[in-house]
Amino acid sequence: MGDRSPGVRSHARIPLLVEALRERDGIALDPYWMPTDDVRGVAGFDGIWLVPGSPYRDEAGAVEAVRVAREQGIPFLGTCAGFQHMLLEYARHVCGLRVAHAENEPGAADFLLTPLACSLAGHEGRVRLVPGTRIEQIVGATSTTESYICSYGLNEAHKETLAGHGLVFSGHAEDGTARVAELPGHPFFLATLFQPELAGDGRRPHPVVAAFAAAVARHHAGRGLASAR
Repeated sequence: MGDRSPGVRSHARIPLLVEALRERDGIALDPYWMPTDDVRGVAGFDGIWLVPGSPYRDEAGAVEAVRVAREQGIPFLGTCAGFQHMLLEYARHVCGLRVAHAENEPGAADFLLTPLACSLAGHEGRVRLVPGTRIEQIVGATSTTESYICSYGLNEAHKETLAGHGLVFSGHAEDGTARVAELPGHPFFLATLFQPELAGDGRRPHPVVAAFAAAVARHHAGRGLASAR
């Protein structure tokens, strides 16, 4: 899910990852690009990856895709802007907050996503992972160094409210600001401010990407079993 552009590095990388997943992990995915301004039928997919490339053409479409994935148990991965809009959906529909993304609505009264104190565009940074969380189990370590192309992040003033409604912030920068969020009890609902799709040269998928692909395959298999009954 995203507004495909040849100028976005992650968009060019994803086809390489799909091929690598097939060759290395035996996971054959059938990807379909869906723009944010036409999300009809999104509930019919076995997984939704909300990819970088903000500002999206349609914020409401991106948020709706997140809502469908969360409510219907569809595996979801959000990276960079996908992380931001996952938080936006959760804040609005679960927490009942009237909040905005500063990039999309600069004149709003209250912001959930604000410019980072120091832009991460083109940088790498260390992420500390909370032991026992999904992201820590996926990565297999309590810290990792990741790549960013990002200038917006969570307004930390709202973190406690989101956490109080069940969202787990499972990865943080050295200064304690949010870098990973996940939803316990969901088959796979994970978002990262960093971009795991940019790790390496694309021939060895990042563990987060591989874990998402495996969740998609399980969801597809489960649908097949259900329809056969």
